[in-house]
Amino acid sequence: MSLQHHDARRESLAELSRFRGEFYSCLTARSDALFELADAVLCGDGPVRSLAELSLVGEHRRGHGGLYAALAQGRVDADRMRQALASVPLPRAVNGRLVLAVDVTCWLRPNAHTSPDRILCHTYGRGKDQHIPVPGWPYSIVCALEPGRSSWTAPLDALRLAPGDDTATVTARQLRDLVERLITAGQWRTGDLDILVIADAGYDAPRLAHLLRDLPVQVLARMRSDRVLRRAVPPREPHTRGRPPRHGGEFVFGQPNTWGTPDTHTVTDTRLYGTARARSWDRLHPKLTHRSSWAAADGTLPIVEGTVIRLDIDHLPSGATPKPVWLWWSGTDADAADTDRLWQAYLRRFDIEHTFRLFKQTLGWTCPKIRTSEGADRWTWLVLAAYTQLRLARPLAADRRRPWERPVPADRLTPARVRRDFRHIRPTAACPARAPKPTRPGPGRPPGRKNTRPTPRHDVHTPRKTGTTASRKTKSTTPRPRRTG
Repeated sequence: MSLQHHDARRESLAELSRFRGEFYSCLTARSDALFELADAVLCGDGPVRSLAELSLVGEHRRGHGGLYAALAQGRVDADRMRQALASVPLPRAVNGRLVLAVDVTCWLRPNAHTSPDRILCHTYGRGKDQHIPVPGWPYSIVCALEPGRSSWTAPLDALRLAPGDDTATVTARQLRDLVERLITAGQWRTGDLDILVIADAGYDAPRLAHLLRDLPVQVLARMRSDRVLRRAVPPREPHTRGRPPRHGGEFVFGQPNTWGTPDTHTVTDTRLYGTARARSWDRLHPKLTHRSSWAAADGTLPIVEGTVIRLDIDHLPSGATPKPVWLWWSGTDADAADTDRLWQAYLRRFDIEHTFRLFKQTLGWTCPKIRTSEGADRWTWLVLAAYTQLRLARPLAADRRRPWERPVPADRLTPARVRRDFRHIRPTAACPARAPKPTRPGPGRPPGRKNTRPTPRHDVHTPRKTGTTASRKTKSTTPRPRRTG
């Protein structure tokens, strides 16, 4: 082992130990039990299936009763935890830019009638071409993305959406707080490139860009294929009377005759998608109206200009017929290099889906039947802290592959493979948790005595509906393009 490699491993181990100590400081009640619970998640032999089985892991020195009591009565300092996540080394793009992805993933609890704060969450894949609402707890999660092909991300924040929350407003506030923490932690300094925030079509990209316009942030998001944007107003002819227009001609995504000549046009050969053709049109904006999230705006509605990018590919890896992808970027005057960089950055957004799948299928984020939403928040922070330790232990892990698996280079290990070796890394890192004290179990409920205080039941929050069933119009089979924002 070279001296340089030895120094790199020592720095990685020191960073892992520092984060473990900071994570322990964020646990303000039942800290030892919560810390060892996170270690049990990392050192288990297989995917986490239940909380009770975690108490059997050797690194968890307490019983299952203390485990459940820690989740029910423990406390996590969420603000300090967010600052700790923002202070660890973060991945960056090739040009040094921070790239963040934001998305909502749901912890489905359809049968938890005694759990409060449940919302109807839209799910996919439960029926043919159907989006079935299922009660659960939606969480808005922000991750920093890595360049290149990778299943690694860096989770930075998790926020549970409460009943009645507006997703765009909550997400903008979440991103604002996160960017301010990144600036405080020195992750962004004056002179650095603006932070790029990538979102899917479920977010109102112009509204996010408008709410974050005073921060060093650029927004890149996918738009629905039925949108209609407006061009900039052409120069006014001299001696023209009347009120000057605020919007130019229409740019209809579904009508090519309204597009005109693109400002940039690039062709790129890719390994997975074949030939990728990207075209961009500069200074396009939605026509806003005094409704929905813009209803509270004072005075004249703003003009939020951006760049529209259309991406066409030859084929998908799954063999399905590809559809064009429409992107909206909050910047303007994009050249050909910017266009290629933006659509390639958007494709990296799907790495956050790998993180969600690891949370649910390997780390057992949605496996526990936790009753209260506060307990769900504590468990969520433990899962994020566990994943961050996996990312920091990545340079220290060895490939403990199964006999039927192919060898993988050390720098290409997946999070699941790093987790297999964490049990051997843990003894070399700091472990601030104290040994449990001997105690006797409580008497419990006397035999034959029933519970006289049943748990209250809570209804699922549903959006407020206007109008009656008889007054609703039948959905058209040929919907018109959306001509407003």
